[in-house]
Amino acid sequence: TDVGFDSFFGIRASTDIPPYFYIRNDRATAPPTLPIDARQTAGWSPIQGEFWRAGKIAPDMRLAEVLPRFTQEAIEVIQQPRAQPLFLYLAYPAPHTPWLPAPEFAGQSQVGMYGDFMEMVDAMIGRVLDALAAADMEQDTLLFITSDNGPVWYEADVDKYQHDSSGPWRGMKADAWEAGHRMPLVARWPGRIQPHSVTDATFCFTDFLATLAAITETTLDDQDGPDSFDFSPALLGRTPATPQRTELAMRSGKGLMTMRQGDMKLIEGLGSGGFSRPGRQQPEPGAPAVQLYDLQSDPGETTNLASQQPQLVRQLRTRLQEIEQTGRHR
Repeated sequence: TDVGFDSFFGIRASTDIPPYFYIRNDRATAPPTLPIDARQTAGWSPIQGEFWRAGKIAPDMRLAEVLPRFTQEAIEVIQQPRAQPLFLYLAYPAPHTPWLPAPEFAGQSQVGMYGDFMEMVDAMIGRVLDALAAADMEQDTLLFITSDNGPVWYEADVDKYQHDSSGPWRGMKADAWEAGHRMPLVARWPGRIQPHSVTDATFCFTDFLATLAAITETTLDDQDGPDSFDFSPALLGRTPATPQRTELAMRSGKGLMTMRQGDMKLIEGLGSGGFSRPGRQQPEPGAPAVQLYDLQSDPGETTNLASQQPQLVRQLRTRLQEIEQTGRHR
């Protein structure tokens, strides 16, 4: 509410990091006064399954009820009468750990409790979409569904369930490799976005500001979202009138800087830079100390081209330094 929202309901972190309590607007609904023991699940890694850390929890919170509670709060916002357009930001703490599928979802997937929890997330989103339709808002709503990082899904999980939650991409959550941060972006806007249309344009979360400003015809100052690009032309099938994002710099979970320019991607070091092993790796004598991949021909990042294209490595490293120094891609 300090940054412009009319109301807020949520939590302070993911549901595996104590203290656990709900926040409405800018106050806890109840203080976290009760002890809660740590939990882990047999058959999964220490950071998968019904994993949460020990600490304190508020009397009005049950971790298994957080996802349905968020859904109900969102539905109640949608149902409120209003004279102005609605901006609803629904940040589910799922499918992050703890994986807590309700009993009716147990066994509904073929991917264990993680798949069952995803089934539950999908059902919760369905309830929100039903509420939009019931409120006669469905046809006039621009809807985005996306996520902030990839799954915690190890090779042992792939072998056990014959399912790779990272799809064709290499790695998992926090990695500099593509599965660390490359996420699907689903968008729906009846009558405006062509159904079943697809784009290979690169977007970043920072781009939502410029995009929504363009759609709502709001003027931004140069310092408002200095690293934000309008991707509405890609959504609406229009010819862009402003520069589009052609590159992206970011940092992995363990600090490896990454520079993507077009289809080429530089990682400033060896290893995943995240949860996949090895996280960091020393180069062999005479071998390159960085990674360079062509994501068009090698989306799985299997062939390091750094030794073959040293000039491109230098160019990308120079551009990465410029972006770090200026704090913007333009």
